[in-house]
Amino acid sequence: MANIAANTQAEIRATGAPESRAAGKTTIEDGVVAKIAGIAARDVSGVYALGGGAARAIGAIRDALNTTDLSQGISVEVGEKQVAVDVTIVAEYPVALQKVADDVRTAIVRAMEDLVGMEVAEVNVTVNDVHVPTDEDQDSESSGSQEARVQ
Repeated sequence: MANIAANTQAEIRATGAPESRAAGKTTIEDGVVAKIAGIAARDVSGVYALGGGAARAIGAIRDALNTTDLSQGISVEVGEKQVAVDVTIVAEYPVALQKVADDVRTAIVRAMEDLVGMEVAEVNVTVNDVHVPTDEDQDSESSGSQEARVQ
């Protein structure tokens, strides 16, 4: 479930650039901005998942149904010219948490500027948990390839 601040929209006025002769305005919904930020954050090495415990539990159900919420763990506030993003992540173990947070921040800023075309006021990263690979994770990934031990 996306935490989207207020029900605002980003409006970007068309400039008189040579490649764009038509006048008008472009409206980008908050949900789109949150989804782009979520995709950018997920692509960062060292990020295991986005969102807190409850959001991840609901996300696991969505994943099982093949309906992933790409804005999970993302909260955005969109103004006329700027956007602020709050993101909650679960980091892989062992990674340098400050480096992962900085990489997430950089990826989101780049996505907001390149894809949305807005200045980024701030990106706040909360590391909610650290994922430690366990034997259960490895067993569940390889259980399909093992033969049954008993009949």
